[in-house]
Amino acid sequence: MSEGLYRVYNYKLIFQPDIAEAHFTEVSGIGVKVNSIAYREGGTQSIVRKLPGFVEYADVTLRYGLSSSRELWDWFLTGVNGKVERRNVSIVLMDSDGATEVIRWDLVNAWITEWRGSVLDAMTNEVAIETMTLTYDTLARN
Repeated sequence: MSEGLYRVYNYKLIFQPDIAEAHFTEVSGIGVKVNSIAYREGGTQSIVRKLPGFVEYADVTLRYGLSSSRELWDWFLTGVNGKVERRNVSIVLMDSDGATEVIRWDLVNAWITEWRGSVLDAMTNEVAIETMTLTYDTLARN
């Protein structure tokens, strides 16, 4: 593993079971928050103490190039149809050599909560980019 700071452009996503046809351009929103619960102890009304409360995992947004593949769309439809299919998703940051894994975030029991289609604009020649949002039960970093 190399020393120092890592570049944000060299990453890959791994889905279990595999989704082979998606080409991701951006991943954002990885995060976790421990909410605090304020309380006052009896006899010390001027001091407010805080205890750790429930843990809240931020939704992760994926942007990807539109292709003829239906894998992501079909996965999204499982939730639309009321039968959410949960999958483990790993976001893997690679070293500058593109072959060495340096950090992995595992989204456990992830499912798609939102999908947004690409902007269609006849005045540009850009790649069509769709967006989907994942929610998940827990986050691990390896």
